[in-house]
Amino acid sequence: MKEVDARGLSCPEPVMLTAEAMKQTTETVKVLVNEPHQRNNVENYAKKQGRKVTVKEIGSEFEILIEA
Repeated sequence: MKEVDARGLSCPEPVMLTAEAMKQTTETVKVLVNEPHQRNNVENYAKKQGRKVTVKEIGSEFEILIEA
């Protein structure tokens, strides 16, 4: 599983890092973010690419799993 730690980054960096990770692997990509708008942007991007997305809220952060 490839992991992207995008906590504390400004948009569009989380989406850009997610896109790059999705291109590099056929495995599930885990993205960590700490802002709701980051979660929404990454989730929407992955869904537009036809991927299944699962979001888990952990405290004040979000773990986004993007399946290949």
